[in-house]
Amino acid sequence: QVQLVESGGGLVQPGGSLRLSCAVSGSALDYYAITWFRQAPGKEREGVSCFSTTDGMTYYVDSVKGRFTISTDNAKKTVYLQMNSLEPEDTAVYYCAAARFNWYKSTWYRQHLYDYWGQGTQVTVSS
Repeated sequence: QVQLVESGGGLVQPGGSLRLSCAVSGSALDYYAITWFRQAPGKEREGVSCFSTTDGMTYYVDSVKGRFTISTDNAKKTVYLQMNSLEPEDTAVYYCAAARFNWYKSTWYRQHLYDYWGQGTQVTVSS
């Protein structure tokens, strides 16, 4: 059974940092891509950052470029999202998702490409 388990969320002040982790059952190499999504209250879920396992490329939504970094451990069993210079607008539930069957890098942010989802972890940025 495929499992994705997020951790690392919490409450942080504006300008602070958090690192989210997504533990992948098996290996991230079993999937085309592992992507972090987020959903803020009253808003649609959006793609935040993606790691392509086929070529190691990474992708980011414009609003987090230069602040967030996606990476994996050497064993490719955990995907991290390092979040720096956090802003209140980053407050959301963060989910990791894995694409196993169909994935296109040009539309990495589209939810329907992902087959497996974690349960989410809450990130709150507030003073």
